[in-house]
Amino acid sequence: MFIAPILAESGGSILDSARQTGEAFGVNGPLFISQCVSFLLVCWLLSRFAYRPILNVLEQRRQRIAESLENAEKIKAQLAEAETKHAEILERANGEAQKMINEARTSAAALAQTRQQQAIAEAEGIIAQAREAIGLERDRMLAELRREVARLVVDTTGKVTGKILTADDQRRLSEEAAREIAA
Repeated sequence: MFIAPILAESGGSILDSARQTGEAFGVNGPLFISQCVSFLLVCWLLSRFAYRPILNVLEQRRQRIAESLENAEKIKAQLAEAETKHAEILERANGEAQKMINEARTSAAALAQTRQQQAIAEAEGIIAQAREAIGLERDRMLAELRREVARLVVDTTGKVTGKILTADDQRRLSEEAAREIAA
């Protein structure tokens, strides 16, 4: 509006040439201005309702990705720490297991030694009882043998001599026979 009077004063040739060029290309002034207004309105609407929300979504996404990367790093660190603890626990458990095995072996050896000593002691006890029983049986058998030999000597002497022996004679002959048997 202000431009038209200024251009009219300059001879109108510029305005005329612009109008002619616009008509040659099919440009209509009021239509052009309405299209510019429509374009600016669409740009503003897109900026307000499409572009900014998309940028906000992209920014949120970028932040979530950054947080995810940070969490991944934390998880890596925690995993490395857990693996270290796991290795330490496993090493400790292996050490304790080896210690228990060694203690069990030592205990088993001591128990075996104790059992062996007990078995030896029991065997010696049985042998001693057997010897004692044999000694008692031998003494009993010798006493019985002495009595039998004394009886046979008294009977034989009585038959050979043809007389009846007194109790003193029988005792004396029994003692002599017992001394000869014992020797």
